Amino acid sequence: MGFDGTALAGKRIVVTGAGRGIGRACAATCARLGAQVIAVARTAADLDSLAAESAGKIEVWVNDVASDELAERIRGLDSLNGLINNAGTNRVGPMADQSAENLDAVLALNVRAVYRIAQAALSPMRRAGGGSIVNMSSQMGHVGSPGRTLYCMSKHAVEGLTRAMAVELAEEGIRVNSVAPTFVLTPLTEPMLENPEFAEWVMGMIPMKKLATPEDVANACVFLLSDLSASTTGTSLRVDGGWTAR
Repeated sequence: MGFDGTALAGKRIVVTGAGRGIGRACAATCARLGAQVIAVARTAADLDSLAAESAGKIEVWVNDVASDELAERIRGLDSLNGLINNAGTNRVGPMADQSAENLDAVLALNVRAVYRIAQAALSPMRRAGGGSIVNMSSQMGHVGSPGRTLYCMSKHAVEGLTRAMAVELAEEGIRVNSVAPTFVLTPLTEPMLENPEFAEWVMGMIPMKKLATPEDVANACVFLLSDLSASTTGTSLRVDGGWTAR
């Protein structure tokens, strides 16, 4: 089961945070469906293995997503059809204990970098005559959760940014949507989910009683990047097993 192998044929797509987890699944899936993928991450070894697995279909850029260098590199592309703005981080803890360093780190990567990468993508998308931007959000961009004030704040910001961009860019043929997953088993979440009490709480909040997979999230991104969603902009596609429907 899946999309036709030509669902993204002829499209050039940038994926940030592509070395591991959801970003890696997004890059691999887009390449398999015909896209010319540029995978961005900070760790060369992760990108090298991704490129090897794709049989040369994925171009890799070793860059810090928050750097001026990456923004200029994207802005300089002759054309761009899609962007998965995936890189992000989390600092879990009670609000009273959160440091200024944690606050700055989460906002820098989850909000500022998302804005700047999307901003950089506008120039090559305009040269291409339009495009599709997918901002990686979270179910936590729609609800609140204990110990996650920083993450919830940042993902609510991503949802607001997505809607504002969608309205501003609609007449230029640039669609902007978000994908909002529930907990996904990735290197980032695996240590948290090894705690039985935490895992039980998570499963108790998901009506479907299962975690999303990286491929579930990648498939949602593919839909929003493809022409199948030609009239969809300014929305959040929640891959959350029903968490936010409660």
